[in-house]
Amino acid sequence: MRTRRAALAAIAGAASLALTLSACGQSGEGGSKEEAGDAKGGTIGIAMPTKSSERWIADGNNVVKDLESKGYKTKLVYGEDDPDQQVGQIENLITQGVKALIVAAIDNKSMNNVLQQAKDANIPVISYDRLILGTENVDYYASFDNEKVGELQGNYIVEKLGLKDGSKKGPFNIELFAGSNDDNNTRYFFQGAMNVLQPYIDKKQLVVRSKQTALNQVTTLRWDGGTAQKRMDDILTSAYKSERVDAVLSPYDGISIGILSALKSDDYGSKSKPLPIVTGQDAEVASVKSIIADQQSMTVYKDTRELAKVASNMVDALLNGKKPEVNDEKTYDNGSKVVPAYLLEPVSVDKTNYKETVVDSGYIKESDLK
Repeated sequence: MRTRRAALAAIAGAASLALTLSACGQSGEGGSKEEAGDAKGGTIGIAMPTKSSERWIADGNNVVKDLESKGYKTKLVYGEDDPDQQVGQIENLITQGVKALIVAAIDNKSMNNVLQQAKDANIPVISYDRLILGTENVDYYASFDNEKVGELQGNYIVEKLGLKDGSKKGPFNIELFAGSNDDNNTRYFFQGAMNVLQPYIDKKQLVVRSKQTALNQVTTLRWDGGTAQKRMDDILTSAYKSERVDAVLSPYDGISIGILSALKSDDYGSKSKPLPIVTGQDAEVASVKSIIADQQSMTVYKDTRELAKVASNMVDALLNGKKPEVNDEKTYDNGSKVVPAYLLEPVSVDKTNYKETVVDSGYIKESDLK
């Protein structure tokens, strides 16, 4: 009897050890397979910045759709451009026991405490499009090649002014706008554009008559079109009494619409005073319609459907004990760590190619552009 009990105990001990080793062996950055089994069908928290931009509404819906196709439940919240509200929403998601978080931060420096709460609860965090700064508790970053976005905008200006091929020497007048100072992407967009534009500014082929060229002089809080419109109004009043604006670097479609409103109020768009080149980003419907109408010049198309897939794939990998796919492990230092990232390629869009890029791909319905 003692022999039989000893044998049973040995079998039980071996089974226990095997289970322990199995769990440890499957453990990766996303946890064990046993944990992953619990996570499948669990709820993923998604925190987006605002519903005031059609882009973020589309992002939220696309992330939900992709995660639900993988068998997860979702909880989508919008912070309405209020950092404190967003932090409170994320705290609530953590309390509700979400299995992972996908966060597009409103203020990329306000997340330290709440992401520590996520870490303590073993909830992985994907920084979505906007890199969260100053914390180690960001696991991965899903975005586009943000510096390339600025390069596309800068190159479009240089090409359309005839500076690139040397057919024209200038000088041409240009004004510079950047995104929100609390969004890390702002720096990359502006840096990419200025890598292209600065040599022409140095040679005085491009002239910034407002003399506002430093990043901290040209940011637009919360990417707000109304704020951009007021600044453009002020620039036109103070620096363009007899001169004309030839180009405006705008980082985002909502800002572009505000800039164009200011220009039109100053009689730009008339036969004697054509609109300048105005760039943009995100291929929002209003701006694509503006491009078709020969007002906004271009936008940078970023297929947020693909970005949603990248983020949801990262979550799925982490919750199944696998390492998510990345293609950049050097660029995105958030001040506490270099965050491994997957970056998608942006595409320049104007009147010549909008149909094949944003319509034929199904990103925008042709009927929405009528």
